[in-house]
Amino acid sequence: MSLLELRGISKHFGAIHALNDVTFSLEPGQVVGLMGDNGAGKSTLVKVIAGNFPPSHGEIRIDGKPVHFSKPVDARAQGIEVVYQDLALCDNLTAAANVFLGREPRIGFGPIRILDHATMYRRAGELFKELKSETRPRDLVRQMSGGQRQAVAIARTRLSDARLVIMDEPTAAISVRQVAEVLGLIRRLSEHGIAVILISHRMPDVFDVAQRVVVMRRGRKVADKSTAASSPEEVTGLITGAITTA
Repeated sequence: MSLLELRGISKHFGAIHALNDVTFSLEPGQVVGLMGDNGAGKSTLVKVIAGNFPPSHGEIRIDGKPVHFSKPVDARAQGIEVVYQDLALCDNLTAAANVFLGREPRIGFGPIRILDHATMYRRAGELFKELKSETRPRDLVRQMSGGQRQAVAIARTRLSDARLVIMDEPTAAISVRQVAEVLGLIRRLSEHGIAVILISHRMPDVFDVAQRVVVMRRGRKVADKSTAASSPEEVTGLITGAITTA
């Protein structure tokens, strides 16, 4: 059974048709590359999945059952997490504090309760070890590389027991070594049975870690196929319109 299934999803903003009849499914542990030019509908599709926008038409199913998201917290309750390009991290806090931000464990008695830093450091350390990241719980985020920052953002999704993680351009503007680190993090998620939707303009990254590639153009899905059965040249043609469908 599919973890996520989209059936005929459309989204209209007045006369603007941002999405038209988009259908696709996602299995547990599967990595799907979502590609398309700016304005192709990728962001709108992600916002529908993440509960930011209700679809104008169509149906979302989780584990085969119809769901209705009116706000992001509804999607999170179903195990859907988004790691946005800006990561939304606090530079002045430690890695552990960022992982637990808004969900800090506390200890104490009566009205006096303080943050349980020991638990935060221990659990964050376990998550970084699970992700095979060199990130350390006590390190300040402002001193971290792009790859380490991604590890913090991904560890935060693991804390909430995510089943699907949507990653928005995670390898943009980072070094080659850090790109390899982030792709490794995506593989770790997949190995733990967590599905990943990878939004990226970087063709080598998608073909490196994704089992499937979905290509959007002008609000429509123009391709949905295994990366083994496609090529960067074909996907480029689909994105630009040189190839109409695949």
